[in-house]
Amino acid sequence: MQPAPLHRRAARAAAVLTVLFLVLLALVAAHWGPLWTVDRDIAVALHHSAVRDHGFTRANRVLTDWFWDPWTMRALLAVAVGWLLWRREWRLALWVAVTAAVGTALQQAVKAALDRERPRWPNPVDSAHYAAFPSGHALTATVAFGLLLWLLTLHGAPAKWLRLMAAVGAVSVLGVGFTRLYLGVHWPSDVLAGWLLGAALVYGAIASYGYARSRTSEREASPEGRVRP
Repeated sequence: MQPAPLHRRAARAAAVLTVLFLVLLALVAAHWGPLWTVDRDIAVALHHSAVRDHGFTRANRVLTDWFWDPWTMRALLAVAVGWLLWRREWRLALWVAVTAAVGTALQQAVKAALDRERPRWPNPVDSAHYAAFPSGHALTATVAFGLLLWLLTLHGAPAKWLRLMAAVGAVSVLGVGFTRLYLGVHWPSDVLAGWLLGAALVYGAIASYGYARSRTSEREASPEGRVRP
């Protein structure tokens, strides 16, 4: 049996991730007790550590405010879009730009709709604006590195570069989630939601791009399967 085309597998992955995100959103909106308990216990434990270890806390602030800041991630994608435009890959450049923009719009819309309060501490080690759910840092890093890995794959990058990008992406996505929790500005479910929604957007972009390319190929092909001049 032939494996399903990439865009169909990506569509299924996007659907599963979207459902998981919606389930988590519903649990948070319903103030589900067991989830709140887990959120609180993890947040309290990490905050106690952050208050005690000033050096490690400063390192986390540098990472989250500079290396893994959403604007840094958007700048990486802007460079990628510029490179695609330089190569005259108009459709792919549009796909990357639109996916990044949709990610920002979605996370701001969900934040405004749910308006979940961030953790409050008598001795905070950092601060953040807007509502908590989902984590914009986690979502943006997931979208950025997911799209960059996809672009490298599309352009036939050597396996060693794909492995390197996958490793850097995994460390960054997991790392930024940890910094947001350690600095006490998010609940664990906020970070998980950012990962789920960000991954759903990446797979959705892969699926829709593959579908658009397949439809274009079908329109350009003759009924006998020859490409029209």
